[in-house]
Amino acid sequence: MLKIEHLTKIYEDGTKALDDVSLTVADGEFLVIVGLSGAGKSTLLRCINRLVEPTSGKIYLDDVDITAASPKELREIRLKIGMIFQQFNLVKRSSVLTNTLSGRLGYVSPWKSLVYRFPAQDVARAHANLERVGIAEKARARADTLSGGQQQRVGIARALMQEPKLMLADEPVASLDPATSHSVLKYLEQINKEDGITVICNLHFLSLARRYASRVIALKDGRLVFDGRPQEIDHRRFKEIYGEEAVQVEIGPELTPEEATQAP
Repeated sequence: MLKIEHLTKIYEDGTKALDDVSLTVADGEFLVIVGLSGAGKSTLLRCINRLVEPTSGKIYLDDVDITAASPKELREIRLKIGMIFQQFNLVKRSSVLTNTLSGRLGYVSPWKSLVYRFPAQDVARAHANLERVGIAEKARARADTLSGGQQQRVGIARALMQEPKLMLADEPVASLDPATSHSVLKYLEQINKEDGITVICNLHFLSLARRYASRVIALKDGRLVFDGRPQEIDHRRFKEIYGEEAVQVEIGPELTPEEATQAP
């Protein structure tokens, strides 16, 4: 279980990205965080594994206080938390297999990690995870020869190499077309349902949240303004989260026909 208590983040320029956010995420949930750009979605996600240091508040994973962890303890905690990035964060000139194996760097000795020497079982696991996301045939290809959707699937395979308890996905489909977005999210849905891995995913588009989330929270100006089932975001709440002027700008491209008839 993940528990966040009174989390606040104020950046050096005075921007309050998170304002007293509290929530609990049960094991096995597929939680989607929605909101406009600048609402605090990425900051919240990155505070969970302390890629961003909170200003105040507490974060617990299975009753372990992440915010109080020492550097050594934090390395151990991060082994349990997979991370998928918007811009993929692959080593473009390395092979798909090598990028996937980098998810095991925290499990091998430092000198072996420097030369990317991995046990045979890790190599076999990497091939299996690439098979799972549908790109096993690309194992020997350079990462920069892949499409955006394929690169993101490598990111998922890499995160799976950690055998995580929690998967964080920071705008994983923001740079992808709608069809590819669904393809990537279906793989996240699959590992959530089949492996029981908790997924917390930032998304701009409410239509995608309604399709994949078991629960949705919404942030606005750093504050939690909604927490519930996707179906509970009615027309009124939709405008409260996004604002009337932002409806077509942020949400319009992903609206289903039904949602399009409801939009102002």
